Amino acid sequence: MRLIIYTGKGGTGKTVTSCATAIKLAEHGHRTLVLSADPAHTLADAFMMPGVGNEPHQVAKNLYAQQIDPVTEMSKQYSSILAYMASVFSAKGIDETLAYEIAMLPGMTQLFSLLKIEEVSHTGAYDAIVLDMPASGEALRYLYFPKLVGSLGRKLSGLAGLFSGFAKIFQPLANIPAPSKDVIKSELDLIDRLDVLAEIIRDNDTTSLRLVANPDTFSIENAKRALMSASLYGINVDMAVVNKIMAGSTDAYYERWAEFQRGKVDEAKANFYPLPVKETELYATELRGVEMLSAHGDKLFGSQDPAQVFYRGQPYLFENEGGTSIRMSVQVPFSAKDDFTVERYGDRLTVGVKTAAGRIVNIIPLPVATAGMRLAKAKLEDRRLNVLFER
Repeated sequence: MRLIIYTGKGGTGKTVTSCATAIKLAEHGHRTLVLSADPAHTLADAFMMPGVGNEPHQVAKNLYAQQIDPVTEMSKQYSSILAYMASVFSAKGIDETLAYEIAMLPGMTQLFSLLKIEEVSHTGAYDAIVLDMPASGEALRYLYFPKLVGSLGRKLSGLAGLFSGFAKIFQPLANIPAPSKDVIKSELDLIDRLDVLAEIIRDNDTTSLRLVANPDTFSIENAKRALMSASLYGINVDMAVVNKIMAGSTDAYYERWAEFQRGKVDEAKANFYPLPVKETELYATELRGVEMLSAHGDKLFGSQDPAQVFYRGQPYLFENEGGTSIRMSVQVPFSAKDDFTVERYGDRLTVGVKTAAGRIVNIIPLPVATAGMRLAKAKLEDRRLNVLFER
């Protein structure tokens, strides 16, 4: 099975890119499912098919679409856990209706959206899944969440069993209901599924993350943070897509915008190096319907099969050295002969390069772990910039 995940800032065209990719996959003979957890039900709007809902809906030959309702998914599969969590809050005097709302902790909806991938992969009904991630700069945290919860959950499940056995002793003092056997069984089942999901996401032969941006500073910076986070989490990013690029114009106002965007596209290519960057134009009309989405897919992929892995590697590589230093290695589009500068400003690393075309600046977001460290040295070796941070 092939899993392709699109992520990016809201409004960059993630949904139409996901749908266009799914259409091309289906045309190449892959049984394909495109998934979205966007509460706005964007798949139905993109395909212009109101029938797209919480069950797979056939869009075309080999192509199905499903709009996930995370709350429905959790209630359907893990109602006992949700009810128990709500009962804990109710025991503290919180209104029952509000208790259920609080029980859906931050990240839970995204997590149960991701679990749909594990469920679908288990059935073997599809060759490829395309996931339109919710528009959030924190999206990648949810991708790694299964690994974190899975490892912690197994350690805590023993405590849950212990708590269940001695609950009657502590219940009068804590006023907290004991988890039933059904709750504990559901918890263990959830942890098992999270482990499987983590293996799927971190398998670089199966899963690719693809970045979507517009030719503007905000969405490009958001995509760069996603690229850095993916490198930290061991998720392969194989492509970046820059949408909504304006064509040139005889009108001075629009030509200035087009020129500005051309500069941003060049900046994106340098910033996302060595990832391949696909470019698509700003359409004269709203991009909707299977026919237009298919044409959009042609511009993205041409005769290429979207299922292929377009890049394998790690643009950013982080190595922890004894807990006192972190070595960061970044692939850069220049050689040792170029004149470059490296400076740190808070949680960002600025790399400036003097080229024949002028000075190119790449701003690299840094992981939180480097917050208490200083930039010790930087060295360029074989198109890799190696930077050492020390305490």
